[in-house]
Amino acid sequence: MHDVTSDLREAWEQELTASPARPQPPTTVSGMPIDALYQDFGGDEFDSGGDLGYPGQYPFLRGIHASMYRGRLWTMRQFAGFGTAQQTNQRFKFLLEKGQTGLSTAFDLPTLMGLDSDDPRSRGEVGRLGVTTDTLDDMQQLFADIDLEAVSVSMTINAPAIVVMAFYLAAARERGFDWKKLRGTIQNDALKEFHAQNEIVFPAEPSVKLVVDLIEFCSEQVPQWNTVSVSGYHIREAGSTAAQELAFTLADGLHYVEKSLERGLDVDAFAPRLSFFFNSHNDVFEEVAKYRAARLIWADALRNQYGAQNPASWKLRFHAQTAGCSLQDKQPEVNLIRVAYQALAAVLGGCQSLHTNSMDETLALPSEHAVTLALRTQQVLAYESGATNTVDPLGGSYFIETLTRKLAEEVRQYFERIDHKGGMIAAIEAGFFRREIADAAFAYQRAVDAQEKLIVGVNAFQEEEEPKIDILQVDEAVESDQLAALQKIKENRSDNDVRRRLDELRCVAEAGGNVLPPLIDAAEARVTVGEAMDALADVYGRFRPGEAW
Repeated sequence: MHDVTSDLREAWEQELTASPARPQPPTTVSGMPIDALYQDFGGDEFDSGGDLGYPGQYPFLRGIHASMYRGRLWTMRQFAGFGTAQQTNQRFKFLLEKGQTGLSTAFDLPTLMGLDSDDPRSRGEVGRLGVTTDTLDDMQQLFADIDLEAVSVSMTINAPAIVVMAFYLAAARERGFDWKKLRGTIQNDALKEFHAQNEIVFPAEPSVKLVVDLIEFCSEQVPQWNTVSVSGYHIREAGSTAAQELAFTLADGLHYVEKSLERGLDVDAFAPRLSFFFNSHNDVFEEVAKYRAARLIWADALRNQYGAQNPASWKLRFHAQTAGCSLQDKQPEVNLIRVAYQALAAVLGGCQSLHTNSMDETLALPSEHAVTLALRTQQVLAYESGATNTVDPLGGSYFIETLTRKLAEEVRQYFERIDHKGGMIAAIEAGFFRREIADAAFAYQRAVDAQEKLIVGVNAFQEEEEPKIDILQVDEAVESDQLAALQKIKENRSDNDVRRRLDELRCVAEAGGNVLPPLIDAAEARVTVGEAMDALADVYGRFRPGEAW
């Protein structure tokens, strides 16, 4: 019998060969070669049923909920924080009034490094890139007049995460909120700091121990709280490929699972509250495939490798943020367009919450005008684009399913390489992750420099003159005001209580116990972030650059 399909394919290939082609063969943002046409994606390799499965069912390739956005939209959670706690509280209220549905807290660099505002190393950085938080009083002011049982709160912090979480729980208790009704996420992902972001305080092993402390405590006491947001975002911001972001992030998450199991925790008691945080970069289709592959691999590992019985443990839930590294200071209004497409990728990929960057973030912290436009981008996507009308709109696309399979294969290859290095900590100490990311970043920049990849306004379509846009200015008085407030707290608190609470903290740490309960007591005594971190460092030691890579 004559094969009509073969004839059609041959005719198409002849016409394709005769057609003009770009000088450089197309690739994804990460450099993965792209074929001219996709017809077979090998769907039978995804699961034993020979199809792609259904949303809300294992392996969750098509989404973790049966109805996805037809039933409930993602949480619109704009990252916010600058200056003092009072100033950020005002921005929180502004965003809630504009229709935001969750809060996301950015801390300043001293807080991220576990330093107080009056530490000499904090000079010039207090309140600059996020909100300054020294004591329980700052945490109270940060969420003043906000119902913490009604609003989901996210806090992006890692090395001092357990200290900041203690402050949050103490603040909630002082205001009469029930811990079991609190909803939110704390990033608490110490490992990715060793791969990319560098806000490291303790060596790797005690850093992971503190992560597990928080997982253990909250699994029982704060059951609706996401105890870790395993973060690929900063790995991608450092220059990784999509596959590296996915592989290193999932490897980090699985390491936390293993260490929690070693602690004696039941996997189904903590795994449902592990969440993920991914970058949403410029390549719409690669990003969609990345999220699908993430769900597939996580579900397989938790069910088949770690023996989780609860389907909630198999579901990879993730927050997405549009790619800060893709934003440009040239023609900054074009960033609005980049962010819209990146947000579309996150939604088509099935995110549970989303932050859209503001157009001015390469120049300053977002202005109210810019952050409103960023939020409106999500609202147009949700209510006008049609992207929410059906579940998994791109499911079954030859291209998407092929990319999904390729990314999953690359991730598993990376898992094998990490195992060959001796596991997560050994791979960190060997500098494996940093070398892989650096090589990928170099390859990408070389392609941009050679104009193999075009960036609008940077190496293509430049403008000689660009209009100025208004940007946010952080008042110089923020630092002096914060120092005065901190000094007043130190003068009014009980020095004996502070010493006693810090001694108790050291004793628990030395005994290998969970340090979150004594940290909550220390917070109530107005122990500062820096003092608590110093006490823990007395036991765990401090990380020294070069020791773990």
